[in-house]
Amino acid sequence: MVFAIFGLVSAVFFVLGVRRDRRRLANAVWLGLTLVAALLWLLTKDDLPWWLDDLLGWAVAIAVLGCGLVLPIALVVNGLLMVRREGRSLGNLLSLLAGLAIVGLVVAFLLALDDPRTWVHAVVGSLLIVSAYLAFLFVSLLLYSVLYGKTGRRTGFDAVVVLGSGLLGDRVPPLLASRLDRAAQLYRREVAAGGAPVIVVSGGQGADEQVSEAQAMQRYLVDAGVPAAAVLLEDQATTTEENLRYSRAVLDSEGHSGRTVAVTNNYHVFRTAVTARRLRLKMGVIGSRTAFYFLPSAFLREFVAILTRNPVAHTLACGLLVSLYLLLLF
Repeated sequence: MVFAIFGLVSAVFFVLGVRRDRRRLANAVWLGLTLVAALLWLLTKDDLPWWLDDLLGWAVAIAVLGCGLVLPIALVVNGLLMVRREGRSLGNLLSLLAGLAIVGLVVAFLLALDDPRTWVHAVVGSLLIVSAYLAFLFVSLLLYSVLYGKTGRRTGFDAVVVLGSGLLGDRVPPLLASRLDRAAQLYRREVAAGGAPVIVVSGGQGADEQVSEAQAMQRYLVDAGVPAAAVLLEDQATTTEENLRYSRAVLDSEGHSGRTVAVTNNYHVFRTAVTARRLRLKMGVIGSRTAFYFLPSAFLREFVAILTRNPVAHTLACGLLVSLYLLLLF
């Protein structure tokens, strides 16, 4: 009953949060708490049908096996693929590092089972608690990111902002091309419905780029059939926050005050929406497709970026959970 009540309260806060603003980080946490409470409620019920009880048992066993064995192997393989295709960088190594960390944690847990020393249990238990906290946040954010990306308005836009993601010399790479293709699709849909939208292409020029991202993006859209007059350039931004702020300034200077949507890759949608909310911009976000192999490291990178926005709160939360565990242990 306790889990049922907690799950119901969490669900109410989740619904109210979504109705208030879909871009709230807290929505992801309430969603995660609702699902955890629902699972615990089911696992602790004694009057479930035998088939549902067996199904839950198998589901838990498969989840434990998957998280402890299949997931780390998949992450390591994905990390090696990322390095081979995208090069060695910290962002590209995230899935590899996460896979190795899970392997290390599983090994430490298995070794600690037969170790009678209390300090060993304290260290390994603390690591497990911190890992469980991070895993809860990651899964909650992942699920809500998918939910956010699949819902919301898809038509009725007066302006479309396309966020840059880097060039290859002066060429638009596939990752950025998917954003531009999505923006062109939205543009054509609005024109077909009788609208006259504009597209803002946002991105400055990097040290290894021959032109600004905005120029290359404009050229790509014009080649794709979008009228040059419908494409506005913002060629100074170097971060997501600057993409949004500077693009809004361009629209304001041109007298465009209607409904605006930003386009980025699907893994980047929710963090962009959270950033837009923090900047007090009335702007939704729509995602474009991303190569499947790129997603694990990309979602991990987004997760790290969101965590680092409020490190004190997460450190305090982990510290509180570990302290409670140590009090019980000793």
